[in-house]
Formats: sequence, structure tokens, C-alpha cells
Amino acid sequence: MPSNKSVSDAPITQFVNCRILKNHRLQWEDLWVREGKILSPEKLFFDEEGFADHKVDCGNKIIAPGLIDVQINGGYGIDFSQASGDIRRGVAQVAKKILEHGVTSFCPTLVTSPPDIYHKVQSLHLSLPSISLLDAQPHTQIHLCIHLEGPFISEQKRGAHPPKFLRTFKAGGVADLMETYGHLDNVAMVTLAPELANSAAAIRELSGRGIAVSLGHSMADLSQAEEAVQNGAMFITHLFNAMLPFHHRDPGIVGLLTSDRIPPGRMVYYGMIADGIHTHPAALRIAHRAHPAGLVLVTDAVTAMGLPPGQHTLGQQQIDIQGLHAYVAGTTTLSGSIATMDMCVRHFREVSGCTVEAALEAASLHPAQLLDISHRKGTLEYGTDADFVVLDDTLTVRETYIAGQQVWRK
Repeated sequence: MPSNKSVSDAPITQFVNCRILKNHRLQWEDLWVREGKILSPEKLFFDEEGFADHKVDCGNKIIAPGLIDVQINGGYGIDFSQASGDIRRGVAQVAKKILEHGVTSFCPTLVTSPPDIYHKVQSLHLSLPSISLLDAQPHTQIHLCIHLEGPFISEQKRGAHPPKFLRTFKAGGVADLMETYGHLDNVAMVTLAPELANSAAAIRELSGRGIAVSLGHSMADLSQAEEAVQNGAMFITHLFNAMLPFHHRDPGIVGLLTSDRIPPGRMVYYGMIADGIHTHPAALRIAHRAHPAGLVLVTDAVTAMGLPPGQHTLGQQQIDIQGLHAYVAGTTTLSGSIATMDMCVRHFREVSGCTVEAALEAASLHPAQLLDISHRKGTLEYGTDADFVVLDDTLTVRETYIAGQQVWRK
């Protein structure tokens, strides 16, 4: 137990024989945890004269921050866009299942739906700022915030979004947001098409509320995308997919990766579905080499993740799972993925040739920075939440921890 000079009687756990991802590199260093937070060993030793109550030998494995998925539509038979009264159980089921893939925080994503569905689902999600994963550990909770993908998107680039529910902005734009979504409580991100008339006011309103605006499902040219960023947009939804293709005379939204019209001090992030289907390895490499600090790995996983091939739903659409592909039923239009986050990390590492550190930060630090939660999540800095994942050298998840408590083990 801690010495009598320690500021807390709470037990201290020391993780030893590990390489921890810190300051953009893997380094041999012990990890100290108390009361769900990462401790500074210097402060513990010299100020408190404390020591470890428990030691965990990690067997030379890697400890990285818990992975964060900012675009996940559901999984394991659960569709986040369905107005089920049992949404709490459904979200909890997905939250627990994705622990085996190293995900400790995520944004349940709602695709284009009619307003009454948004209102019902949003109200259900209001009671879900976090979900307890262990009954005996009330502090062991998974962070939740909502990503609204649509309905203010381009019909030409709607992808799997049902056209009859698409909307445009009226004068002002702000009233449309509230009329459509009902409220914006617990919303982390909204994907919209910036070329829509009156979108600028909506972008400014959302950004002013601390909600990340993402550009996607869009026909925008580069100048329209740059104007959106100047108004506050900061993310690109699944780069290369559902947008104008790169062209040397007008690179479209893709051009934001190297634009010289980004306001000083601002960063544009972009989502990549690194499942080997949505994005060719060469395109993935081009994006990463052009703007490595902005790359955010996402799964865009749908209801069928973790289930056998067959027919499933995504919001108001029927989808077919054929092998590793998810299609809008009866078409060859891709409809999200069935990839898991650890699979995306491994694929990204393999095809991009990036470092292990870069692959892991694309699924942890970068999404945390995007959501403005990097003071709590996405790093192993002292004082942050002790959400982390233990991996072997193949980047296979072996253990997952939330608030310093083991919540999954292979």
C-alpha cells in the first residue's frame, strides 16, 4: 500500500516490461496508474514517496492509447440509426464487443434519416454520455458522442444515403439544424456538403458550439471547401469516397490536404477507411505522405460488422454483405464497411509503410485532437485517462483497459 505521505489511499498499478507510445515514439518505460488516471512516477516518488501496490508484466508488448472511432454506424446486428427503445442495450453491446479490437471511445454515427427518427434516436442517445462496462467498477466507462452524417449532403454523392430524406438549408441554415435534428446535445460532429446554399451559417453555428464540422458526400470544388474551413469546418468524411475525384485543375475537397488557404493555427483532419476496399493503397499512401498529421482512421462499420454475410440494414436502407464488401441491396454502391479498427491499423501500417507509431496515432491521438479531447484521451501523458491497449508486434490486440481496469483480454 502507499506510504503515509501519499496523497491518496487508492491502489497504484505499475505496468512493467513494456514499450509505451509517448511523444510520437515507442519507448521502454513503465506505466503507472491510480484512480483511472496515468501517474507521473517522478511526482509519485519524490512528492508522495509512494510505490506500486500491483505490478503487471506486459511481456515486452506495446502499450498504446485506446483507439477512437469517430465514424461507426453500428455492428453485431445493432444499427445506431434505428429508433429502438432498447438503444442503451444495443450501444452497450457494440461498446463491449469492440473492446477486443482496442476501441475505448467512439462516436455512434447516424446516417441520413427523416426528422422523426433523428428526434427519437437523439433523445435516446441523450441518456448515453457514457456506458458502464463493469458493474463492479462504476468509473470504467466508455466515452460516447454522436456523429450526424447527413441529411444536408449532395444528392449526386449521396452514396448509400436514401435520396428522399436529403435536405437543403433554407436562409440562415441554423433553424434547419434544429428542425431536423431536434437538438445538438451530445453531438460531436456533423457531416455536410459545403456547396449547399446557406451552409456557411450552419458551419459557423456548429463550430461555435464546439461541434466538429466535416465535409463529405459533396460535389464541392476546392474553393468551396476552403471557404468552409475558413468558416470553421475541420474534418473530411472518408477521404476520396463520395466526393469529386482529384483533378489537376481543381482537386476538390482532396486539395485541402495541401491547401495554402487554411487559417493559421488550424488543422484539417481527414478520415480514411483503411479496409483494403474503399481506398486503393496508392491513394492511401498519397494522402498520408501529403498530410500525415491529419490522417484519422475510421471503420465506417455497419450493422453487419461481426456477422455472417447476408442482408442487413443501415438506417432506412437494406444492405447486402458479400465477402468483405457491404453494398446497398441490389447495387454495387458501397455502404460502409465491416472492418474493425485494429484491422484498419494493421492494413494502414502494411500498405503505407508508415511507422508503428504513426499507425497507432492515426487511430488514437489524431481523432482525440479532432474531437478536442486530447487532454483526456488519445495519449499516455500524465494526468490523462488510463484508457489504453496492449498489443503484440503484429499489432494484434491482447488486452484493453479503460480507466486503468482491464475490460478485455485475448
